[in-house]
Amino acid sequence: MSSDVRFDSPRSDLAERSAGAVPERGATWERAGHLAIGAVAILSVFFYLQFATDAILDVDGYYHIRWSRLLWDGILRGAFPHSFPYLPLTTLNPQDYVDHHLLFHILLIPFTWIFADIRFAAKVAAALFGSLAVLSCYWLIVQYNIKYRLVWLVALLACSAPFLYRLSMTRAQSISIVFMVAGIYLLFERRYVWLAPLAFLYVWTYSLFVLLCAAAVIWTLVLFWSERRFDWRPAVWTAAGTLAGFIINPYFPKNVKLFVEHLLIKVRVQDFPVSVGSEWYPYESWYFLGSCVVAFAAMVAGYIAFDWTDRKRAAHPLFFLLFATLLLIINFRSRRFVEYWPPFAVLFAAFALQPIVMRAREWASRMPADILNELQPFLDRHERVETAAEKRSRESLHTAVAAIVIALLCVPLFFNVRETARTIASDESPDAYRGGMEWIRNNVPKGERIFNTDWDDFPKMFFYSTDHVYISGLDPNYLLTQNPELSKLYENVTLGREKDAASIIRNRFGARYVFTDNEPVHDDFYYNAIDSGWFEVVYEDPKDECTVLRIRDERAEPTQTDDGNDDGSNSDDNMDAPDDDAGDQ
Repeated sequence: MSSDVRFDSPRSDLAERSAGAVPERGATWERAGHLAIGAVAILSVFFYLQFATDAILDVDGYYHIRWSRLLWDGILRGAFPHSFPYLPLTTLNPQDYVDHHLLFHILLIPFTWIFADIRFAAKVAAALFGSLAVLSCYWLIVQYNIKYRLVWLVALLACSAPFLYRLSMTRAQSISIVFMVAGIYLLFERRYVWLAPLAFLYVWTYSLFVLLCAAAVIWTLVLFWSERRFDWRPAVWTAAGTLAGFIINPYFPKNVKLFVEHLLIKVRVQDFPVSVGSEWYPYESWYFLGSCVVAFAAMVAGYIAFDWTDRKRAAHPLFFLLFATLLLIINFRSRRFVEYWPPFAVLFAAFALQPIVMRAREWASRMPADILNELQPFLDRHERVETAAEKRSRESLHTAVAAIVIALLCVPLFFNVRETARTIASDESPDAYRGGMEWIRNNVPKGERIFNTDWDDFPKMFFYSTDHVYISGLDPNYLLTQNPELSKLYENVTLGREKDAASIIRNRFGARYVFTDNEPVHDDFYYNAIDSGWFEVVYEDPKDECTVLRIRDERAEPTQTDDGNDDGSNSDDNMDAPDDDAGDQ
């Protein structure tokens, strides 16, 4: 075997090179066939999951698809980037707004052309992007001639239920995985100069471009260990592309400021200063293990199979060992990264186990002659031409082993897909908030500020009405960073800790209308508001999904609570009316 041929090169079949043979000419068509089978299987799973509900999975998808459509409308008018006036009290105010998903939003635009119903467009995009992410991982297995490819295909689909769930969202994580796989391929092929444009585009797409930087550093360390030399090019070209992505950017230098704010808030040992989305908190341990059992099994198999003795052959498995382990550690801090670790755990196992398969053949070739004669039908020795019957016998054995493993993997695959489909089906109705926001759009003057009692209601409110602006949305830290005092006041008002809500909402937040999602956490706010006499209900959803309140110009008689006591006694009857001319704080 020539020493200048790199281990796992896609241009030479790994198994046959290990035996000193020339690769078969039909390898290209074989790979294409495997990729076609993989594409059909992956698309089937993700479209099945996506249409388990009519809603866009995860509320952020409502924001992404609506903003993508607004971007296109702005481009048609010659306005790029489009202005964002919708969260004026946060770091995403019109002067400081940064679209750190810009390229992802551009990729969504064509779907808004094809489908008149942009909600449906978002679902199709999510299914296609999720499929592309898994297919890219499978492509890496096919490209590097990993044996038993269909086994690894099923393992990728079965690796984790939360992985399937999160890749079904209309969010940028699917495209992020594609970028990571492309980066790994460029690292393995040592086409380092191409890392610069890849990193540039990654920065424009999603803030987790830092994972590509981490991958470049890991590969540099792997090369130092395996080849005893320091290669600066992976890290430098990636850093150059990343820096260019920040500077050659329509939002520069505001994008740098927002990235630093994200980094300081989310990368922390202690708890978050405000209650952020559940995705930023870790999973319960037993659920994490049970829902990702295949991924954990892959990690264990990879750790056991990894061979430190052959440094050159260990380069690719070592990269995946370090990269997958890093992602696993991050997952213990936050479930937010569960869409990244499981597929790379499977890739780690695939690359780590491959040498064992190859060495088994080499070891077999060194056995005594009498044993070799008995095992000859199952060995791939070139000193003797196999008969057709012997070849069929050997291939049947390999197929049987692969079929057994696939059958075993189909068990967690079945349960993961079923459980994910049930979870998706139980998601909130696609028409939730539609009635309340239609009332606001038809009855509240354009440009008025709406006080939303929950920051995570913003995406759906924005989806149904881009004629109004809102208090908090996308991330509660945006309000906290821009207006710490207002952020604390917002929390106290929405949780019912402030009795004088009307005056605060109008004077401090500049709003006259309140949208509340009728969640129990806001019950205290709602009853305080009604009992105060300052609020009137102007819209009440027939399915009890939302309520719209208006602050009166004059206080009405306080209402009576169920026990007959006048809650209005907690407030002074001569309370000052909310000030119409109050400015933003």
